[in-house]
Amino acid sequence: MDFNYLLNQLVNGLSLGSVYALIAIGYSIVYGILRLINFAHGDILMVGVFAGFGVLAVLHAPFVLAILIAMAIAALFGVVLERVAYRPLRYATEEATMITSLAVSIFIENLGIMTVTAQPRSFKVPAILNVIHNWGSVSFSNMNLLIIAITVILLVVLVFFVTRTDLGIAMRACADNLNAARLMGININVVVSVTFAIGSALAAIAGLMLAGQYGRIDPLMGFIPGLKAFVAAVLGGIGSIGGAALGGFVLGMAEILLVGLLPPAFSPYRDAFVFIILILVLLVRPSGLLGTGERRRS
Repeated sequence: MDFNYLLNQLVNGLSLGSVYALIAIGYSIVYGILRLINFAHGDILMVGVFAGFGVLAVLHAPFVLAILIAMAIAALFGVVLERVAYRPLRYATEEATMITSLAVSIFIENLGIMTVTAQPRSFKVPAILNVIHNWGSVSFSNMNLLIIAITVILLVVLVFFVTRTDLGIAMRACADNLNAARLMGININVVVSVTFAIGSALAAIAGLMLAGQYGRIDPLMGFIPGLKAFVAAVLGGIGSIGGAALGGFVLGMAEILLVGLLPPAFSPYRDAFVFIILILVLLVRPSGLLGTGERRRS
C-alpha cells in the first residue's frame, strides 16, 4: 500500500468526519434534553444551504457573510420548527415524537421540491478555497483546511458554552432531569429553543462545507448526510457532545478509508459500510463509544 495515498485518504476522512461531527452534535444535544430523535435535522441543513446559496447568487455577498446568514436562518427555522411541531408533543411518547419528526422531514423535503424544484444547482465557493496545497506528497485544499479549522473552533466554543455559561449549565441540568430543572426555576422553553438554534446553525455550516466540496445542492441533499450523522451520534453515544464529535470523526475516517483501500467494485456500497460499522460497535458497546446507558424521558 502506498503510504502517501493513505495519508491523502486520512486528510479526506478527517474533512468528512468534521462535517459529520457538526451535524451529529445537533442530533445529540436535542436528544440529550428532549429524548427526541429529530430526523428533520438534515432538512434544516438543506434550508441553511439554500439560504446561503441565495445570499451568494442574488446578493453576491462575501462567502463569510453567506455563512453567517445561513446560520441565522437555519437557527430561526429550527426554533420555529420546535415551537410548531415538537413543543405540543413534548410530553408525548418517544415513538410519537419520532414519527412526527419523520413526517416533518418529508414535509420539508417536498416543500423544497415544490418551491425550488428538484433540479440540482451548481454551488460555487470563492476560488481561493479550491486552491490545492502539496505538503510533501500529501495534497489538500483550502476547503479541507477550512472545514477542519471551523469544526475544531466550534467544538471548543461549544464546550466552553455548555461548561462555563449559565445557559450552558442550564442545558446540562435539563439533559440530566427536565422536571427537576423546571422545579429549580429554569425556563425550559428558552433552553430548548437555544438548543435547537445551536444544532441548526451547526448543521447549516456543515451543509455549506459539503456543498462547497461537491459543488452542487438540491432539496434532498440533507437526507443522507443527516442519516449518517445520526449514525455517528449513536456510534459515539447519543446525548453526549464529545461522543457525537468522536462518532463523526470515526465514521468519516472509516468511510473514506474503506472506500479508498478496498477494490473500486466496493465503492457503491460505501453507505452500507456505515451501518455495518454501527452494528459492529453496538454489539460491543450498546450505548456507543462514550455513552453512559439509556435514559428515558424525565
